[in-house]
Amino acid sequence: MSFRSELKDFLMRGSVVDMAVGIVIGAAFGKIVTSFVNDILMPPIALISDQGQFADLKLVLRQDPVVTWNYGAFIQTIVDFVIIGTAIFLVIKAMNALKRKKEEAPAPAPAPTKEEVLLTEIRDLLKNK
Repeated sequence: MSFRSELKDFLMRGSVVDMAVGIVIGAAFGKIVTSFVNDILMPPIALISDQGQFADLKLVLRQDPVVTWNYGAFIQTIVDFVIIGTAIFLVIKAMNALKRKKEEAPAPAPAPTKEEVLLTEIRDLLKNK
């Protein structure tokens, strides 16, 4: 098998395509959450703390050359992580609930075999005599 055909087989597997779609959607979702945290959630917190942007909060450790401890950006990243983690948890929880519902649904009764049909007909004929 050539390299090209192996690569094509690998890339066309369902799991690889699903993973690629998940990565693209996850990246877009990450941008949405980051914008929510940066533009909606953190400005009121910065207003309360009487600072500028929350991400700009830092502790200057040394002046020349400037060395800072950027704790505002770190806290903002933690908030991003918590929101994304919670959203992923809720999506997986919903998917598991749907999967459980599907598993709990009773399987349809199997169709009777030819022998069973024939025996049923014979029984019915004997009942009618």
